[in-house]
Amino acid sequence: MDDLPSELVVKILNRLNDSADLARSRVASKRFNSLWREVQTVNLLCTLSRYSKSRSTSVTPFKTVFRNLIEDSRNVRVVSLGVDKALSGMSFDDLIEDDSDELYLTDIEFVRVWLPRVRDELEMLSISDFWIQSCWRRSDVLALVSSNCSKLVKLEVKNAWLSVVGLTQMPNLRHLTLEFIRLDDENLEKVNDCFPFLQVLNLIGVGGLKEPKIHFLHLKSCHWTVSNAPLSLAIVAPNLLELRLKCNKPKSLVLETPKLVKFYLSVENAEGVSFSELGELDTLEVISPDLYRLITNTRFGNKIRKLAVDSVKSIEDSDRLKFGLGTLLEAFPGIASLTLSHVTWSNIKTHFQSEGLVHMKGTDTALKQITARVQTSDYTDVSFIRSILNNCRGLTDMRLMIHQDTETRVRDLLISACTMSNPRVRWSWGTWAEGGEDIWVSNGT
Repeated sequence: MDDLPSELVVKILNRLNDSADLARSRVASKRFNSLWREVQTVNLLCTLSRYSKSRSTSVTPFKTVFRNLIEDSRNVRVVSLGVDKALSGMSFDDLIEDDSDELYLTDIEFVRVWLPRVRDELEMLSISDFWIQSCWRRSDVLALVSSNCSKLVKLEVKNAWLSVVGLTQMPNLRHLTLEFIRLDDENLEKVNDCFPFLQVLNLIGVGGLKEPKIHFLHLKSCHWTVSNAPLSLAIVAPNLLELRLKCNKPKSLVLETPKLVKFYLSVENAEGVSFSELGELDTLEVISPDLYRLITNTRFGNKIRKLAVDSVKSIEDSDRLKFGLGTLLEAFPGIASLTLSHVTWSNIKTHFQSEGLVHMKGTDTALKQITARVQTSDYTDVSFIRSILNNCRGLTDMRLMIHQDTETRVRDLLISACTMSNPRVRWSWGTWAEGGEDIWVSNGT
């Protein structure tokens, strides 16, 4: 290590996943200690093991370790400070001292100590707090960061109660993540005003909202997971290209996103979902037990080429006679690729058994590929697949995942019946299981 150029050693130190290793290396090596000031990244994580030891032995407090790392620095541009996800499963009963603040990392007094030392060059800041110690303490850390870090480009805060009082504009910020946050900004007005040039926004499990509206002129990507409370949601983002939205039962949903290209939508009840046509949408993934109402009442646009559908649960008898493959192809006539969950496959197969393939476009369909998970395999699947291929002449690629618990004999019969009678189709076969990864076992014609 002594023979390596200093520039290379600094690069190695910058790539350490845990800066606690860096602190130890400073003690073990004079050269490491001399080069420490050149390190640009500080990444410190409190693990469950370290937390447990701090409860029973004389271990240097976590905040002290972090302050010591920052103290001698002069070139830090990235700071990541947090607790391990394993600690998120702890309850108040697990704590020896309920009022401890050793892992209260958005503590304004703690941040005031170290932030001034790195603020001039800081470009990325991530703080993942310990919810048990932070949930009942409101923090003004957003205001402190906004008034000190003029070069900050990326900001992440997780597991905290945040105030927006005193928050000022951060024109250089491009990426904002708030995850599992109690936020005192019920309509997101302060967030909209203070990050005018934001391009990436992630709001995951942010509580305290009433009538939230996301309004950013430069936003390109948004991931919004809304709490279960019924809210009126609005997104006004004229340059938004990609949206991942998960909500339960929205009172209403307004989308003013004319350039949207990729849309992932998960919704429990689609009664309040309605918006203007998304004329540029190319890729759509929909997860909803209220699928029929969603696709018939909503104008997703006619440019969609890739569609993924998950019904979540079996369709009730009242909707079973309405929802078939023809319903999907009628609503999305331009799709070339269709991906179906095992529940959706079962629902449309049940519809086929009673109604046949209705509303089909025949040889006019643009559909070329179907990827589907199959729960059970029997002759009804063969009949269903043959009917699809007869009606969709352009379909040349079938990718079927069979549940891993299916008997080998049944699986082999399905594969043989499909491949022998449809030589024009390229077949791919695999297995799937709940909570597991898809495993492709064969590809070919």
